[in-house]
Order: sequence, then C-alpha cells, then structure tokens
Amino acid sequence: MEPGAIADQLRWQADACRMIGSPLYAGLLERAAADAATGGPVWEVLRGHEDDPRFSVLGLRLMGIVNRRVLTGREPRLAAAYERGDAASAWAPFREAVERNAAELRGLVEAPVQTNEVGRCAGLLFGFLAVAAGTGLPLRLLEVGASAGLNLRWDRFAYAADGFRWGPASSPLKIEFELTGASSATAALRREAPRDGGGSGPRRVDVAERRGCDASPVDAASEEGRLTLLSYVWPDQPERIARMRAALEVAAAVPATVERATAADWTERVLAEPAPGLATVLYHSIVVQYLSEGERAALYERIEAAGGRASVGAPLAWLRMEPADDRADLHLTTWPGGETRRLARVGYHGSPVELL
Repeated sequence: MEPGAIADQLRWQADACRMIGSPLYAGLLERAAADAATGGPVWEVLRGHEDDPRFSVLGLRLMGIVNRRVLTGREPRLAAAYERGDAASAWAPFREAVERNAAELRGLVEAPVQTNEVGRCAGLLFGFLAVAAGTGLPLRLLEVGASAGLNLRWDRFAYAADGFRWGPASSPLKIEFELTGASSATAALRREAPRDGGGSGPRRVDVAERRGCDASPVDAASEEGRLTLLSYVWPDQPERIARMRAALEVAAAVPATVERATAADWTERVLAEPAPGLATVLYHSIVVQYLSEGERAALYERIEAAGGRASVGAPLAWLRMEPADDRADLHLTTWPGGETRRLARVGYHGSPVELL
C-alpha cells in the first residue's frame, strides 16, 4: 500500500474544490493529503483505496463522512471552525476527529457520494423546455443516478436569472443563476421561457411520470436520508445548503419513485415500456464518471436502441450534463431522427449557464 497514491487523490480533489468555490475544503484536503503522505490518521482511514478510480471522489467521501459527525453535533470544535470557513483553524479539530473515529470512518468511506445537487437543474431546465416545446407532449421523466430523486421535481422549482424567470413563484426553492451565451440564443430562450404571469411559450410543462434509479438510493423522507444528503454539501457554501433544505421541502410534497437498480438494466427495462402520447426524457447529471467502462457502454447502447424504436407519437430524448473541463457540457439527443445538440456549458453546481 502506497500513501502517495492516496495523497495524490486528495490533492486532485483539493484543486477541484478550489475551482468550484470552496476554499475551506480545498485547504483541508491539501492538509489531509500531507497527513496521508506521512502515514497519519487520514492514511489510516483511507488505506486500501489507493486504486479507487479518481472520479469515485475519495476526497469528497472523506469530507462527507466527517461532516456527518459535525451535522449530528458530535464535533462542536470542528463545527465552530466550519462556521468561520477557515481551513487553517479547522485542520486541528478535523485531524483529531479523524484520528479518534478512524474505525467508524473506515467503514463509512466505502459509501458513494450522494450530492443530488439541485442547482444543476438551472442547466437541465433548458433541455426540458426544448423537449416540451418541440413535442407539445407531457413529459415522462426517467433519471439515471437519481440519488434521492430531488431533480425529478425540477418543474416545481422557481428559476431566476437576469431577464429570465420560469417556474412557480410560490416554490420553496428558488434557483438563482447567471445566464450567458450567444445573444440571439439567449434572447430567444428568454422569450420562450416566460416570466410568471406573462410572456410567450410554455408557461408550464406537464409532467406525467417521475421515476429514477440509483445503485444506492437515498430516502429523502427519512431523517437518515436527509442527513446523508446534507453531509455531502460543502459547509462554506451556505446557498447550496439552503437549496438542499428547500428541495427536501418540495420533495415531501411531490411524489417520485427511485428504484435500487443498475443504470443499464433499469434503462433497458423502463424504455421498453410503451409510452404513447408522452415525450420520454431519459436524463442524468454528473453520473457517468461513477459507472464502470462496461456499464457506461451498456447504458449508451440501450439508450440508442430505444431511440431506434421511438416515434412521433412516443418520442425519446436523452438529456445529459456531464464533465467536460472547468464546466460540464449539456447535450440533448432526440428521436425519431437521433439529432444531437450541445445546448450549454454549465457550472458543476448549476451556475453559470452558458447557452450555445
């Protein structure tokens, strides 16, 4: 076992957290990397994970299980440091918490990250609007890697950007984001997606069905599920914490089904079900990095096969927001026809949205 491999993973995650706006986690992960490299408590918790794929985000798994203790009141010194957002003062209580609870944390770090970031709906929204406008049909929502299914309720969120409004004004969750891009495309979409009480285009989108799958689904209605989701939200990003709490409130009022299933098998099964008069939207956001190469290939193959069976009366759309570089790419493929469009570049937590 080689501590350097663990340290490299933690440094990579520190750089990612810095890029996405968490100086607290960036600083802690840099210190955790140094601790792992010298065989400290972080190494004791993470040893054996040297060969974990980079995109299984070992660093975020570590941060999430420690934050879980903070949220349950078991680490008051670390909680106080998190409130200040200062990595330098947080490191000592963080390391002490890791050392004191190493046996428990070694078991917990096996679990995958469950972020269920609802801010990403700011980008996904434009794909859903495009399908609704292009087909004129109610949507059948099928989400791969749905976690707790919060993003299956995207139409019950309110969205706001400069000159752009969409969604119910009374929603507990208001997603504010930066909207940029080609002036003509931006203007057209702003006209198409109307403000509450006015404008042209689809004032609302009818959703006929909400279903998803996940290898380890989270029950958003349970105290344990809510704790799991909140533990993976970064403590120095209060706007994301507020969004998560609001999304949980929406989820309590809007039913959605999330099955425990693998991506490819579930997709093949649900896309084989007849759906006349509905536009089926199979979608995922920041998911495929967690799939094995074989599972990813099988998923794509089964979506393409279902696309070949689509018809004007039962169209299929494949909407996906997946990593590109410093932002994610949003692509939409629609059948019949199989046309693919790159709709936008989107921040990993949803803002900015750059329409293309």
